[in-house]
Amino acid sequence: MAFINQKKKEVQVKIVYYGPGRGGKTTNLEYIHRKFSERIKAEMVTIKTQGDRTLFFDFLPFNIGKIKGYDIKIQLYTVPGQVKYNATRALVLRGVDGIVFVADAMVVRKDKNISALDNLQENLNMFNTDIYKIPLVMQYNKMDLAKQGIPLLSYNTLEESLNCKFKAPAFKASALKGINVVQTMKKIIHMTLISLQKEFK
Repeated sequence: MAFINQKKKEVQVKIVYYGPGRGGKTTNLEYIHRKFSERIKAEMVTIKTQGDRTLFFDFLPFNIGKIKGYDIKIQLYTVPGQVKYNATRALVLRGVDGIVFVADAMVVRKDKNISALDNLQENLNMFNTDIYKIPLVMQYNKMDLAKQGIPLLSYNTLEESLNCKFKAPAFKASALKGINVVQTMKKIIHMTLISLQKEFK
């Protein structure tokens, strides 16, 4: 459930980018922060854990309306990718309103993607949050690597292994080149706001 700041008349909406280590979560946020630098007044905050890091920043997007007369502030977070930082991963998910699952399209990362998705479900369960009821968008990252001859999982294979139960919207992407990064973000914001408006009624 979004945090309501009565003093600032803001609804703070928390969106978390989740996925395997080195899958492109941080690259997504870095691209968004650069792309919308004019309207993102906040610095990107990095919380370093030994050998990994969590990033977050917030911004007030234009033209997305209000909820019950309150401005909407979007907070974007990543989680550490490595399994040994699971306590931090779980902590970042507390109070989450929407999730982008960033999968690594490389063939060698297939099992890591599945493990990370299972881990996401386990951590959400800790907060009594049902993955089937929370807004979720899939992003299949690193699709640009096909041009370098790196073996990639096809879109259909990724859908079958990760998204057959959820039927969530999914994007083929390259976070490094910015392909479908903004589209992914816009989709999760749109879905999350619809979900919150239903809750606030």
